[in-house]
Parts: sequence; C-alpha cells; structure tokens
Amino acid sequence: MNLIPSLLPFLFIGSAWLFHNADQTPPTSSPVRAEEMVSGLTSPWAIEFLPGGDWLITDKPGTLYRSAPGKPLQKVTGVPEVWLNGQGGLLDVKAHPDFARNRWIYLSYSTTTKGSREGNTRLMRAELNGTTLSEQKILLTGTPPSGGNVHFGSRIAFDKDGYLFLSIGERGSKENAQDLTNHSGKIHRLHDDGRIPSDNPFLKTAGAIPSIYSYGHRNPQGMLWDSTRQILWAHEHGPKGGDEINIIRKGINYGWPVITYGVNYSGTKITDKTHQEGMEQPVLVWTPSIAPCGLELVTSDRYPGWKGSLLAGSLSYTHIRRVILNGNSVIGQEELLPGIGRVRDIAQGPDGWIYFSIENPGKIYRLMPVGK
Repeated sequence: MNLIPSLLPFLFIGSAWLFHNADQTPPTSSPVRAEEMVSGLTSPWAIEFLPGGDWLITDKPGTLYRSAPGKPLQKVTGVPEVWLNGQGGLLDVKAHPDFARNRWIYLSYSTTTKGSREGNTRLMRAELNGTTLSEQKILLTGTPPSGGNVHFGSRIAFDKDGYLFLSIGERGSKENAQDLTNHSGKIHRLHDDGRIPSDNPFLKTAGAIPSIYSYGHRNPQGMLWDSTRQILWAHEHGPKGGDEINIIRKGINYGWPVITYGVNYSGTKITDKTHQEGMEQPVLVWTPSIAPCGLELVTSDRYPGWKGSLLAGSLSYTHIRRVILNGNSVIGQEELLPGIGRVRDIAQGPDGWIYFSIENPGKIYRLMPVGK
C-alpha cells in the first residue's frame, strides 16, 4: 500500500495560503483487498443502499438494478429513457431519507428531446415497489441544452433537514459556471418534491435560476452530506490539474473558470488567477488530476483508523484515495488498491462494509481487510 504524501505531493488550500503537505504523516491503516461481488455490467455509475440491506445500481447505458450483496441482479422497470452520449447516461440514484415510508427514489440522467441533438441533466423522482418504478415526476431539467458529450455531473444528496442537492457540470462551456441564468456548473437545492426552498440564495436575483445553491463549479461527480461535521462535501474535476474538494455553502462562488489551479489540456493557461475576492478556495487540490468520481464518508468501525475519512474514486489513477481529515482540514492521503480500475462510485453499506464500482468491465467490489 502506498502512502501518497510521500509519493504524490498535493496542494492544501487554507485561508489564502498554499500549503505543501508532503511532510504530513497520515495515520496508518490495515491493508485491504477487493472482493468481487458483481460482474457483467458496463459502467456502474452509482450504488445506493435501501433500508433492509437491498441495493440499487445504475448502469450508465440506462439500466437500474435492484438486488442485495451476494444475490442476482434484477432489472427495474419504468426507468426513463436516457440520452447515452459520451459522459451522459443513467447517472446517480438516491433513496429518500424516509424511503421505508414513501418508497421514493431519485434518478439523475442525461436527456434530450425527440429529434434534437442537444440535451442536459435531468432529475426525476419515482416510487419504487419491488422492481417497478411508478409515479414518475420530473423535478428539474438543466439548461442550456448542449450537443456536447461532457460534464453532466451529477450527484444527489440529502442534508439533515431533508433538502435535496443536485450537481450539474458546466457541460464543457466554461462561461456557464458563472452565469446564474442557467443550471449548468451549479449545485442546486430543492425540497423533496421539487419545490424551491424559500431561503435559497438567489431567489431575489433578477434572472437567476431559483434552485441554485452554489456556483462556479466545473464538473462535480462526488457529493455527500457529512452528518458528523454537519457540512456538505463535493469534489469536482479540474481541467489538466486542479481537481478540487470543497465544502459547499449557500450562495458561494467556487470560482471556475475565473480562478483555477489547472491548465488547459494543451498546457496553455486558462487564467493567471488562483485567488480572487468573493470566490471560495478549495479544501484540497489534486495536481496532477486524479479525475475524482464517487465520494463516501467512513462512519463504521470495520476499518481500523479510517473512521471520519473521505474516500474518493480515481478514474485516471485507477485506485481509491483515502483523504484523512482533522476536523474540516486535510492532514494526509493514502492510495488504496492501485490499478484496480476506473472507480465510479463508493458506498458504505448498512453492514458497515465499503462497496465500490469500476467500469469497462463493470464490476462491484467489497473492500475487505487483508486476512478476512
């Protein structure tokens, strides 16, 4: 197992200063192995556990499965048709916090209108009974439509008050992220039925999309509510360099593309600025980019020394990155299972074990301590 602080220096961002964390020594942890649970998928984009231990798995080409660890997958019917286009397809799935009573689940996916070659991210709520979806209701469709095949986002999270958060990428158009008149490059906040909360930050801003909670994002593909720290975490893809972890706060501008620690894929500059008044600094910057996807907080005692850590998948480096925290600050990182594959999602099950998905070939694994 490799300790990243000694091999891959990273940028830690504090209050207007840059901190090289290579000398930080993270707490040690036990080695882990990957136990294969599911195979035969294409790109299992999201894993969501239901009360009682069943899980839902989205496969990006457009199939939703219901099963339980160790049991055969069953296809769910009533899933909306998706626009399978590059990074788009069937994306996240999240159960309502009171799923046991209302049976509601939420799906994010890319969509287009018939005959069009443009589309964006959509959020839908449906009732799940067994393996059937019914009572589908579209809650949000992102604007502007685009023919591009990148940066759809998209993750769904609920906070302690039952507000629903949805991330949408800027669809490959940088200017969208700073434009409050569209949905792209934003994190949105809704009630569970799609209504707009009365205290959303831009309700009184002329022309602004009322669901916007934060903006200046590039492509957030990891988001979770941290019930221990009472904060919303999200990470997002930078360009070449400049991937970020942020604490998401109401009404805040996270800077893209006015400020960034990354450069164009060609190596040319996007901007000379990494800071600007009125724009938030990230908690952590990854340079070089790890291409983060999926984000989980470890709350169980299954993994000695891990409790309170964040786990992020890496698409480009094909491993899981453990981000070690002291309060809200990063004190170290650790690379887990190097070379395992392009990690799309990570989820802690009700049994306390960590499950994760990789794509092409699509598989689900359980993370197990060596020797178990």
